[in-house]
Amino acid sequence: MIKTITLLRSISGVFALLLFASSLQAQEEKELKPVTRTYAVTNVNVIQAPGKKIEMATVLIKDGLIVSVGKGISIPPEAIVIKADSMYVYAGFIDGLSRVGVARPKEEPSRERVKDPGNPTPERAGITPQNDVRYSLNPADKSIEDLRNIGFTVAQVAPYGNLLPGQSSIVLLGGKSIDQMVLINNSALYSELSGANNVYPNTIMAVMAKWRELYRQASQSKSYQSLYASNRTGLERPASDRVLEAFYPVIDQKMPVLFKSEKMLETHRILKLKSDLGFALTLGDIKEGWPIVNKIKSSGAKVFLALDLPEEIKKEEKKDDKKADKKADSTKAKEVAKPKTATDLEKDALEKRRAEAITNYTSQASTFAKAGVPFGFSTLSAKAKDIPANLRRMISAGLSEEAALAALTTTPAQLLGLSDRMGTVEPGKMANLVISDKTYFHEKSKVRYVFVDGTLYKMDVKEEKKADPNAKVDIEGSWSTVTQTPQGSNDGKATFKKEGSGYKGTVSGGRMPAPVDMTSVTLEGNKLSYSYSLSFGGNSIKIDVEVTVEGDTFKGNASIGPRGSFSIEGTKNPKN
Repeated sequence: MIKTITLLRSISGVFALLLFASSLQAQEEKELKPVTRTYAVTNVNVIQAPGKKIEMATVLIKDGLIVSVGKGISIPPEAIVIKADSMYVYAGFIDGLSRVGVARPKEEPSRERVKDPGNPTPERAGITPQNDVRYSLNPADKSIEDLRNIGFTVAQVAPYGNLLPGQSSIVLLGGKSIDQMVLINNSALYSELSGANNVYPNTIMAVMAKWRELYRQASQSKSYQSLYASNRTGLERPASDRVLEAFYPVIDQKMPVLFKSEKMLETHRILKLKSDLGFALTLGDIKEGWPIVNKIKSSGAKVFLALDLPEEIKKEEKKDDKKADKKADSTKAKEVAKPKTATDLEKDALEKRRAEAITNYTSQASTFAKAGVPFGFSTLSAKAKDIPANLRRMISAGLSEEAALAALTTTPAQLLGLSDRMGTVEPGKMANLVISDKTYFHEKSKVRYVFVDGTLYKMDVKEEKKADPNAKVDIEGSWSTVTQTPQGSNDGKATFKKEGSGYKGTVSGGRMPAPVDMTSVTLEGNKLSYSYSLSFGGNSIKIDVEVTVEGDTFKGNASIGPRGSFSIEGTKNPKN
């Protein structure tokens, strides 16, 4: 009997241990709530709004909201204190049009045969206005982190596609689930004036005709549904059409149409559609708006300018021009200069037009500001790593720092109907904040902390090794490279060959069936940069690599346009 009791107690003990172990496992699997959601940012320069500053103050945050802003604020004992000595805090930046966090769809075969190209399915023609971008969001996408790391906390995100890809949403750039991220769903009906491949509509005029047709069909369908709802007797039941029904909120002026509008001619055509049909319009990612700024202003359209800018003319080019001028002056002093050929004159004119175009692009924001057009910014076509420098270029071209800050904070908040929640650093607003060690637009400024809906993200700021312009390095030969991507490590090979005073090169490995030529190779001291392009499904993707060379190794980043940047390392292979 005693043995039996002992055995039962042993079994009971083991069972209890198993239950305890399973309980621990369940606790580990269950996401634990943070110890506190109260933060105090102390001794910080608060830029509450453009032109409104409180020096060396405290910002108190609790449960995702800004509770207090000012001096002499009592800090509760449960608060996590961030000693931001002499740093600067701003309202989190707002992106008016982006695809941040959106999973890129698999490329559809452009040469796929369609039985009736003049009457394809709506999906094949790119007409899916009923689609919701929320179902394409990936909270773990690296592009979210990249954009957040430079101060953006909210973005209006649109789906991929051509004519009518679907409906956009306004999302927070933080959170572990789609539901946590989405702030406002169905914020706009997104559209582009781009046709489908090999099916109707595939030209600009056909796209515009199709747009008008769909809008008018939707208006008729909505009218009939209203009539049927008022008196169903004797009336045929209206057919359900998700494509046309997606236009109903637009027709009722409850939802704007968000058009990607990079080029001036595109903008002209979109404004014509708005004038003819009467919908509320938002123009996004504008790149050539300065010639028609007054027309855009009179249209009443909401405006988001592109943060993408053309590359500056390199200093080397300017130095070469000066050297050429000096040489020409010296030659003239000795002998009469030969007249320029037609080719020389055309080249000069081309370079002049190029310089003028870059100036116009860079000063576009200043032109809109002077014209009194409220505008925000769009990151749709910009690389996250280039955005701070591009903002500084806009400021150098005439845009005031206050106007630049307004375009990142207060103005997009107003344009998107978010002013009651964000855009300024004030009590009652969402705790969407960006904290930088210097004023944000300072050339050496670094973002140190970002709050998104009260969640703290601390930047791992690494002091970059400065390139040595006087260093002597030898890059000629082959290098084994490793690029860290979200899909894992990608092995490749870069080969450089001396050509005159510069270099040329190729890249190979990975998914490339054959080596690809580099489009440019620049070596300044020990700072190496090169670019190349890859083609997938008829689309060309440009990769820009910037690394610092140290002996037989290099480290740096490979940038793939708006898709983000990834770390890359290289090791020089021994010569055969």
